[in-house]
Amino acid sequence: MAGRHLSTDRAYRRAVRPGEDEVRFQVAVEQTDLLVVAEKDLRDEIASFVSRARGEIKNWIMFYPEFAESLVPVAVPESAPDIVRAMADAGRACGVGPMAAVAGAIAQAVGDAFAAQSPNILVENGGDTYLRSTRERVVALLAEPESGATIGLRIEAGAFPLAVCASSSTIGHSLSLGAGDLVAVRARDARFADAAATALCNELKGRADLDRVLKRARELAADGLDGIFAQCGGKVAAWGDLELVALD
Repeated sequence: MAGRHLSTDRAYRRAVRPGEDEVRFQVAVEQTDLLVVAEKDLRDEIASFVSRARGEIKNWIMFYPEFAESLVPVAVPESAPDIVRAMADAGRACGVGPMAAVAGAIAQAVGDAFAAQSPNILVENGGDTYLRSTRERVVALLAEPESGATIGLRIEAGAFPLAVCASSSTIGHSLSLGAGDLVAVRARDARFADAAATALCNELKGRADLDRVLKRARELAADGLDGIFAQCGGKVAAWGDLELVALD
């Protein structure tokens, strides 16, 4: 049975509006707290799946603790579980430790595993979202929790599956070495998007760094980064395949 996590940091979820033929539900397993929008309630099945995925990661860490501790890329053998190898590959591409990709990795694993049961399935994991959809969607970009999201990213119907992953030095509990309010990355792969958002937010120490962060984002385009939105000290910058829209 799925648990429930009542973190006030995720009050933004109240604004999520599923379609008429969709349901929204929460799945919480230990530290993993997912908001899922799907065509039917799959919370128990997803909870069991997440438990297994977490088990693979935790078992790997038990024998290789550097996988959890390192802030730089870590090599893993081909014999490692798929989710562990995907996290390591994302970290290597972006120059960060593999745990920078863990939220995106679990979100994508869930979305891919249950796509056959629900072709429309959106999985949000603490600001990292993986989407499979047959229709246009808008993903809110939340830089200031107290004022709510005012800007969204419109995603066209033919673009899925894709991920929008975010990192912030001021929101949530994830480690960030920068000072940015928000860095959000659009990419096809959620593991890569999660690691890239972390890496780019680490470089954002102040407003003067925005141009350099966008330059680094363009370099990561060769590895799959499609677009970036960054905000720091009230200044906003964006690059790539992004259609920004005002939210009601």
